[in-house]
Amino acid sequence: MPPDAPASGAAAHHRALESLYRAAPVNRLFPSTLEITGEGTSVIHFQIDENVYHAAGAAHGTAYFKMLDDAAFYAANSLVTDRFLLTTAFNLFLTRPLKEGPVRAEGRWISGRRRVFVAEARLVDASGEEAARGTGTFMRSQIPLSTLPGYAR
Repeated sequence: MPPDAPASGAAAHHRALESLYRAAPVNRLFPSTLEITGEGTSVIHFQIDENVYHAAGAAHGTAYFKMLDDAAFYAANSLVTDRFLLTTAFNLFLTRPLKEGPVRAEGRWISGRRRVFVAEARLVDASGEEAARGTGTFMRSQIPLSTLPGYAR
């Protein structure tokens, strides 16, 4: 397929999810880019800067949670083409402070394909060190993806 040809099938769904991510108002507070890298996988690229620091000069847990949840969520939703998933639970483990610089959130689907999905994510800093890890459960909602602003196939 030529590089400028429209995507179809899974690729079209993945590009539409990336568009949905870009359209989410919360991402104005957390500038970042999402890439669905394959069935059940995602990567979010973002920068940590002092705007998300807590009083002791490192990233607040809010930034950790947001990026871990999003990476795991989009990894899981890459397998669901009709409905928006909802986070029902999320456990996170913060293992090192994040300071200013680029960070990657890597999401990966683990199990489930019917109603409930389990996915995990990890944050990796510029030196390649893992700073956090999380696991979430996500379930199908009644919200059709096709009705959401930004989800354009």
